Amino acid sequence: MRYALFYTPPADHDLTHFASRWLGRDAYSGALLPQFGYTPFSAERLAELTHAPRRYGFHATLKAPFELSDGSDENQLVTAMERFCQSQAAFTMPKLKVGRLGPFFALVPDSNARELNRFAAECVRGFESLRAPMSDADYARRNPDRLEQQQRAYLQEWGYPYIFDAFRFHMTLTGPVPEEEADEMEAVLQTLFDPHLQAPLLCDHLTLFCEAEKAGPFTIHASIPLASLPARKAPTL
Repeated sequence: MRYALFYTPPADHDLTHFASRWLGRDAYSGALLPQFGYTPFSAERLAELTHAPRRYGFHATLKAPFELSDGSDENQLVTAMERFCQSQAAFTMPKLKVGRLGPFFALVPDSNARELNRFAAECVRGFESLRAPMSDADYARRNPDRLEQQQRAYLQEWGYPYIFDAFRFHMTLTGPVPEEEADEMEAVLQTLFDPHLQAPLLCDHLTLFCEAEKAGPFTIHASIPLASLPARKAPTL
């Protein structure tokens, strides 16, 4: 079993519904969903281009997937989340926009994301005692030789290279898109998503995703509210 601390809007949020349909899977229920049939891409091609993020569901990584350390269990993790969330005030995020991250497309902040970056760094640090050391195989899978020196140091110490000053908040919408299809994909995503990105989101909770078996789908196990806002009951799974 692996766990991850992600941000995703609530289950009943318009953007959650829309992005889940784009990806073809709802991380709250685990259900596969029919994807859009009115893009220039065939159903088969769209499924291929969204295959990688479909497994994770609509999310932004705050603390990357990890196994629990020896002597730790899921109840301890959830309890630690509850304590952590009590110490973190909810805040308004910048508005999101469609952006390119190399060959990938994602929703990214349209302005300074200082508070998001701070919160992500706190998530990395706050649960480190519960993370099992990374295996040699997982380390090699990250292709450390391709990373910058600081990113490689983060990978060795924290189990993930894109943290702290290397962190960029993003909600992934595609896998790698070939250059010859990239402009068309960008136009499609802007047309579809821009109407759903007119208002900023609240970061008012922290969500625990679980992967029951290696390379399996991630589903949502709990959503814990941050301080300063009423508690929201976690979805029944």
